[in-house]
Amino acid sequence: MLRERFQQALKEAMLAKQARKVSTVRLILAALKDRDIAARPKGASGIGEDEILQMLQGMVKQRRESIALYEKGGRADLVQQESEEIAIIESFLPKGLSESEMTEAVAATIAEIGAQGIKDMGRTMAALKERYAGRMDFARASALVKQRLG
Repeated sequence: MLRERFQQALKEAMLAKQARKVSTVRLILAALKDRDIAARPKGASGIGEDEILQMLQGMVKQRRESIALYEKGGRADLVQQESEEIAIIESFLPKGLSESEMTEAVAATIAEIGAQGIKDMGRTMAALKERYAGRMDFARASALVKQRLG
C-alpha cells in the first residue's frame, strides 16, 4: 500500500513540477530499495509495511537532527529545505499519537505484559513498537516507560 502511494506521489509531483517533493520521494524510494536489497539474503522479497514506517520515522529523525545543526551554523536555507522534506515524509506516516494517548498506551502495555521494573523495559518497548509502529515517537515513549518502571 505504501509502495503504491510513493509511486503515485512521485507521478503527481512530477506532473505538478514540484521539485522538492520529487527529490524527497525519490530519496524515500532509494532508501526503500536499499532496505529491500538488504532483506533478500534473509529470504524476503522486500521489507514489510512496519519496516517502511520505521524507515520513514528514521528519515524524519535524521532531518530533525540536521535542522538543529543547521540552525547552529546559521544556514536558514538548509533549515527550510529539511523542514519541507520532513513535511513531505510525514505525509506518508499515519497520524501520530498525542502525548496523552501515548501515556495511556504506555500504561496499558505495561499492565498488559505485567512489567514490574526497569528490567522489563526492553519487553515493554518491543511490545510498543509492535503495536504502534509508525504512530509513536519511541524516544519519548522510552522516557515515559522509564519513568513508569523506574
